[in-house]
Amino acid sequence: MTVIDANRMHEIETRYPEYLHRSFRQRFGGLMILIATLLYSLYAVWFFDLPKLFAEAHWERVGIYLSQWVSYDVQPEFRIGDDGSIDIHYPRFSPLGDNPHADWLVNNPDGSITVSISGTSRTVTVSKSETTVTAHGISVPVEVSSGAPKVVGPVPGWMTVYDDNVLADLGFAGDVSISVDRVKIRKRFIGWANFIFDTQSSFFDKPVGEVVSLIVSGPRIKPDQSNLALAFDDIWNNSEWQHGDVWTKLFQTIVMAFLGTLLGSLTAFPLAFLAARNITPNWLLNQILKRFFDFLRSVDMLIWALFLTRAFGPGPLAGSGAIFLTETGTLGKLYSEGLENIDNKPREGIKSTGAQTVLVHRYGIMPQIVPVIVSQTLYQWESNVRGATIIGAVGAGGIGLKLWEAMRTNANWENVAYMVILILIVVFIFDAASNALRHRLMGTKTH
Repeated sequence: MTVIDANRMHEIETRYPEYLHRSFRQRFGGLMILIATLLYSLYAVWFFDLPKLFAEAHWERVGIYLSQWVSYDVQPEFRIGDDGSIDIHYPRFSPLGDNPHADWLVNNPDGSITVSISGTSRTVTVSKSETTVTAHGISVPVEVSSGAPKVVGPVPGWMTVYDDNVLADLGFAGDVSISVDRVKIRKRFIGWANFIFDTQSSFFDKPVGEVVSLIVSGPRIKPDQSNLALAFDDIWNNSEWQHGDVWTKLFQTIVMAFLGTLLGSLTAFPLAFLAARNITPNWLLNQILKRFFDFLRSVDMLIWALFLTRAFGPGPLAGSGAIFLTETGTLGKLYSEGLENIDNKPREGIKSTGAQTVLVHRYGIMPQIVPVIVSQTLYQWESNVRGATIIGAVGAGGIGLKLWEAMRTNANWENVAYMVILILIVVFIFDAASNALRHRLMGTKTH
């Protein structure tokens, strides 16, 4: 056992004070951070009233919206005449077209009509005096011959009785609304209806093989236009999905991001040399330009877009201008900070040879700053593809405006899903292209 005397102990304390004489912050810093985080979390819960927010939230709408992203519905209406006849009507813009032949709708010998909502487990049979809904293993008759619909027997939990109609909720498969003189059915299908050809197209509702045969070797449907051109025209001008308009707006978004980033980088590059203290030793000019960059960055891109749409009107010009102003401030700050952190030895060495200022910058500064410029510019370009979508919603053009219009109707969620997927694909492509280009220009390998 080694005994340490007082002198040795004092020597150790002098040599390692950070271990033997720790400050209050060093001893309790971690605990204080943990307590502060806990207190802030409790404050956030109280400030935002999270218990009430979660209790009153309409969580059921999440499932409804998600189901509408990946499905569509058909809404036939059965009108019961005074003579007992049953007429079938579809909405004006039904996904089935003007002459539907639904195989899930069967005319029975007794004059009633049976609709398969989901196979044989969920069906609705409509007759002149009674509508029978079969679901969850039971059949519930609803009499419609009197002044108001009346459920025969006990009312199940999935059926709601109102004064003038009875509503049967059949889950994702659809629902049924029963009144005295009509029965409205909503039947849901998985997929996107008429994504290629709309109901007005000559190719609508034709099998894939027949469509390919018509395009390749079939007789012309329109004498003045080939079937291939007609098919492309029908797809591009699809009235339900508006592929032509969506893709045009998507291209506008890409152009807005590219043009705004390009102009911002070209403007920020020379200004950064004037803002860098070690390149331009003029304190007043440095401060003016840095505050100018701060001003451009402090106003969000969305706010710039609002200003410019008031000045130039809605359109991609306002969007490109908003990105240009924001990127001038952001890239100007990044470039100038990169210049201020370079190693001055190569620059001083070239300057000592009597080289001109342009050559000093070219060979003493640019090799050091190019990786920073390339990396930051490509990252901002990639980020602005997403930003251009957001500012489009306020009138700056591009697919953002189209997306906002589809969301505002609260009925075209499948179109919203289509545009969101396109935006994600474009962002993924630009991310991969940006990474590949950055690694190529900087001489590094991708993994």
